[in-house]
Amino acid sequence: MTSNEMRQNALFMRNKFEPTGEFNIPLVRKQYLNFQTIKLIACSNTKNNDTDFNKKCGVHFFVDDYRFNGIYYNPQKTLAKFSQYAFLLTPDYSLYADMQLWLQIANVAKNRWVGAYWQSKGLTVIPTISWGTVQSFSFCFDGVEKNSIVAIGMIGSKRGNYLGFMRGYQEMIKRIEPEAIICFGESFPDMTGNIIKIAYRFPKKEVN
Repeated sequence: MTSNEMRQNALFMRNKFEPTGEFNIPLVRKQYLNFQTIKLIACSNTKNNDTDFNKKCGVHFFVDDYRFNGIYYNPQKTLAKFSQYAFLLTPDYSLYADMQLWLQIANVAKNRWVGAYWQSKGLTVIPTISWGTVQSFSFCFDGVEKNSIVAIGMIGSKRGNYLGFMRGYQEMIKRIEPEAIICFGESFPDMTGNIIKIAYRFPKKEVN
């Protein structure tokens, strides 16, 4: 394949998924999960030819961005590895309150694009939702079907502005009306909805 063909192929891949919202963010479609059997492992703990126990888990990306940045730019490279697992949360590209708005928009789009790509390959994908300031509300909930199961991470919320977090959380509930919320970390008492709590720990290994 020539360089020009590779560029055109990359452009086709970037534009092949259904766009949503003002910024044409790719759509991640609603998918089903059994709420009773949800276990998560970090993307940094995944490996090729993983154990049968780990393959029953979903993969989360609530880790530093540098650990998964390459997925967007070369998604085929890790497709076989991630295909082993029961489901995938979309990569949690950071949305800091002081981050330039154009970069926040790009990070939401990358989150959804990777999810749409994985779904196009037959994988079960749950969108990870995050937000910055009120300004981010115009795009950070785009690309997710209503009544989807979604995932959120609580690490940043425990360090930051509680009121700002709750404002974004309530906006997510209003706009997406999620069937359930996979909450990675300890939730706040006044968070409403069907919350599935997942502790900050790697699931215990099977004992033979």
